[in-house]
Amino acid sequence: MSRLSGKRALVTGGSRGIGAAIALRLAQEGADVALTYERSADKAAEIVRAIEALGRKGVAIAADSADVAAVKGGVEKAVSALGGLDILVNNAGIWRGGPVSEWTLEDIDATLAVNVRAVVVASQAASAHLGEGGRIISIGSCLAERVVEQGATLYAMSKAALIGFTKGLARDLGPRGITVNIVHPGSTDTDMNPAAGAQADAQRAKMAIPRYGKPDDIAGMVAYLASEEARFVTGAGFAIDGGVNT
Repeated sequence: MSRLSGKRALVTGGSRGIGAAIALRLAQEGADVALTYERSADKAAEIVRAIEALGRKGVAIAADSADVAAVKGGVEKAVSALGGLDILVNNAGIWRGGPVSEWTLEDIDATLAVNVRAVVVASQAASAHLGEGGRIISIGSCLAERVVEQGATLYAMSKAALIGFTKGLARDLGPRGITVNIVHPGSTDTDMNPAAGAQADAQRAKMAIPRYGKPDDIAGMVAYLASEEARFVTGAGFAIDGGVNT
């Protein structure tokens, strides 16, 4: 596959889980890929080696998404290492769950800093480098559109904010030929939410297709949105959730 031949991509939070699958899929499609990570240096290096084994350039950048300077710096380092930027995938995110009575101010601030502010800051920084055919793709959540369980309010709020951001930014950047879209995963088998976890059966019970998704399921949609085939798709959201929101 070479739909992304010659393209240069940055995937935030790309050292593991869905982010790692996206980084590898973009490389398989022909893109050179930079990825950011916070603590998983060894895993990030592993993904870079896998990207390089595909004949593409891979770059790992240490950047805490809660740190505005690090987010901006991550974009600039990716641009410098790759010689430009065509695709930004805002994947980094955190989960802080529990009832509203138990939230701390730190929980609220951390969730908004990583799940919302970092997306806005990275997109703003990347937009200065994107040209005609540029792509901004954010990873949201099926909970952004329908909250199907208790204790997910804070996370759902943060991901719902990305829907409005995506729609507005699509309007702002559309005249430059840049598309902006969001992908909403459902329960996906990662170390953060394993298919064999304690809450897995309860999550499967809510789905039309009662099984967990795979990170590659999300990566496939991202690769499509990053490609020329999706040139007329913008401001849109795509649920990959096994029908939990059906």
